[in-house]
Amino acid sequence: MIGFNVRGTWSIYKREVMRSLRTAFQSILSPVLTTSLYFIVFGTVIGARMEPVDGVAYGAFIIPGLLMLTLLGETTSNSSFGIYMPRFTGTIYELLSAPVGVAETLIGFVGAAATKGLILAAIILVTATFFVDYQIKFPLFAALYIMLIAASFSLFGFILGIWADGFEKLGIIPLLILTPLTFLGGTFYSIDDLPEPWNSVALANPIAFLVSGLRWTFYGTSDVPIALSLGLTLGFLAVCTAIIAFIFKTGWRLRE
Repeated sequence: MIGFNVRGTWSIYKREVMRSLRTAFQSILSPVLTTSLYFIVFGTVIGARMEPVDGVAYGAFIIPGLLMLTLLGETTSNSSFGIYMPRFTGTIYELLSAPVGVAETLIGFVGAAATKGLILAAIILVTATFFVDYQIKFPLFAALYIMLIAASFSLFGFILGIWADGFEKLGIIPLLILTPLTFLGGTFYSIDDLPEPWNSVALANPIAFLVSGLRWTFYGTSDVPIALSLGLTLGFLAVCTAIIAFIFKTGWRLRE
């Protein structure tokens, strides 16, 4: 029985992390700069004229949503690009023939993408302190929830990178689906404040549950029960894991 290949996992993980660092301006500084502009416009300028939302100052209220906006897009994009490039260059066959299993491959690629997401999350939270005053009510839960989201969407990005047959498809989901859904998922407002039928329409957006769950870990208030947000996230993680297991079992698009 072949044991867990730690060296192989570390090699994949280190290579992917270094790839992100080589493009630090685009992959790290750019999202932080964009988020800072959101804080300046919505948190400082507009936020000063807004009433508190659920007892939370508006500038602080939007932090979880902006954090989710960056986290979803960057983890998905980084993971999808990481596995797509070996397929594009043909080096995927070296990976498939190497003495590393599915678990090692996933931990390497997904772990690197999630690490980048966590680094961005930490930088954004530090950046936010320069614009608004905020406190995290449940810091341990917040850290665990952020890690869960990062892992889930890194897995999703891995699936996207295997599915895509061109560079343009890598950007379809993050730019045309995840970003709009995050904006419409309560990033800048409370879904409870929406009149019917828009309240129900907003709750049909799965990203709204993720934003609401993260906001609960920050301020103890949310639009939906935290158990529902957590359950949806764990379910999404399980579905992505099952899909990837199927992909490696059948070789779908890996050997094309």
